[in-house]
Amino acid sequence: MTFRTRITELLGIDYPILQGGMRWASRAELAAAVGEAGGLGFISAHTQPSPAALGAEIDRVRRMTSHPFGVNLTLLPANTGFDNDGYAATIIDRRVQAVETAGSNPAAFIEKFRRAGIKVLHKCTTVRHAVKAEQLGADAVSIDGFECAGHPGEDDVPGLVLIPAAAGRLSIPVVACGGIANGKGLVAALALGAEGINMGTRFLLTTESPVHPALKAHFLKSSERDTILLGRTWRDSSRVLKNAVSNEALARERAGATLAELTPLTGAARWIAAIESGDIDGGAFPLGMSVGLINDLPTCAQVIMDIVNEARQIVERRLPSLVGNA
Repeated sequence: MTFRTRITELLGIDYPILQGGMRWASRAELAAAVGEAGGLGFISAHTQPSPAALGAEIDRVRRMTSHPFGVNLTLLPANTGFDNDGYAATIIDRRVQAVETAGSNPAAFIEKFRRAGIKVLHKCTTVRHAVKAEQLGADAVSIDGFECAGHPGEDDVPGLVLIPAAAGRLSIPVVACGGIANGKGLVAALALGAEGINMGTRFLLTTESPVHPALKAHFLKSSERDTILLGRTWRDSSRVLKNAVSNEALARERAGATLAELTPLTGAARWIAAIESGDIDGGAFPLGMSVGLINDLPTCAQVIMDIVNEARQIVERRLPSLVGNA
């Protein structure tokens, strides 16, 4: 069983399994390893300080693999000081196969990428935004459920409802994101109408991930209850690891602190420094609920093979045994 879908056809990959474009973590080694295993890896544009540095990272991926890969370009208003137009020009100049946009309206960028023959997937947290992305010309959407790491939106709709709601409204392929870490998740996503899965937290916990070993060990001991949402007061929710920093930030938020007052505590600069040093209580690390489903630290190739094999067994053995021959 090959699990051929419109996503595998669109992206030229063996399996409908994508690795999310996680800031700081999504680098050449991770994306190349996922590509070599038959999925599609993404590097993060905003991990790189400049368009030139992004170009160098793209070149590094190409030295590691001949398989397709993509670049994540997150257009959040908070990502100030970045040359998004320069990043886009570099992506086009380097002829990257796919781009994952996220955050603000991607209209201008979708047009540029489509003209260059680059496939565009837009990450959304609502059906209405997914419909708009299709209208703007996106080739596919990643639909991000409430369970996801980082920004889950403000509607609190989990994947079990959000995936089929989006698939029922769109004609372009839907990729399920949030709460998925194994073959059960892949089969469930396909059954709900998605044509692929996008995983961040699962690929964060692999040997190729650059996350500090101390943090990997801590994440492996975490359960599905060990994340919290910050920023709900300002309708800018972000799912992060429950630790000393995020607990303090949540307490201060509930006590009336402003976003500006909490940014030095919860901002990217702090958690990026902590993820490099291995300080478990050093920052508010983005982390999905699926961390509770993960208890090993395999290679990316093993992750993909395990997911494919488990999904195959479910489809070929368990489901037929449940249906029977009435």
